[in-house]
Amino acid sequence: MFPDQGPTGGGTPVTIIGTHLTGTTAVHFGNRLATHVVVVDDNEITCVTPAGQGVVNVTVTTPGGTSFPVPFYYIPPPRITALHPSAGPVAGGTTVTIEGRNLQTVTTVTFGTATLVPTVLSDSQITVTTTPAAPGTVPVVVTTVGGVADDATYTYLAPPSATAISPVTGPAAGGTTVTLTGTGLATATNVAFGTTSAAFVVVSDTLINATAPAHTAGAVEVTVATPGGSATAPEPYIYT
Repeated sequence: MFPDQGPTGGGTPVTIIGTHLTGTTAVHFGNRLATHVVVVDDNEITCVTPAGQGVVNVTVTTPGGTSFPVPFYYIPPPRITALHPSAGPVAGGTTVTIEGRNLQTVTTVTFGTATLVPTVLSDSQITVTTTPAAPGTVPVVVTTVGGVADDATYTYLAPPSATAISPVTGPAAGGTTVTLTGTGLATATNVAFGTTSAAFVVVSDTLINATAPAHTAGAVEVTVATPGGSATAPEPYIYT
């Protein structure tokens, strides 16, 4: 019999291979009758599954008797409960873990119009790697043998830009409030002066206030990191 699994709602076309099937009068999935039973020949019949749950025995009844049972597995519909992360760069390449239920039999995963290749970790976790896309939020759809889950979204983020910093100098002891302007700064996760991370406050998507950390005298690059990528200010910050 193939396939040997399908959704709990039924409606799966199934082909049953055997012998002496001519004259079939009924096909049972557990205690429920299959529909649209067609005898192809003495060795093959087709039918459509009724609704059901769990594992049930499938039997074929003919004038000659009833067949030995074979199992059919009803797969409950999937559900998405979380995405980690739920946003990433438009360049793609982000590994996203999809958490949920009944994911073991996943067949396809789409992010918007892109079809991604899933890796099954367990019945509650699968991973995919994003491909390049335009900025914006897209629906996430997971299709399994049991049905479809479409209750999640993923956001593609354009990389940030850092167009200016002010002031551009400060004492080696640190403590200077430095204003960074640019675009795509609202989701900033880190601001660094050279290799040293700074405390910062996101004012808006175009403005961040950072506190320069202590550093030896000299010039350092100021960088801003976001889930969409990173940006470096057009001029260095100079410790005096």
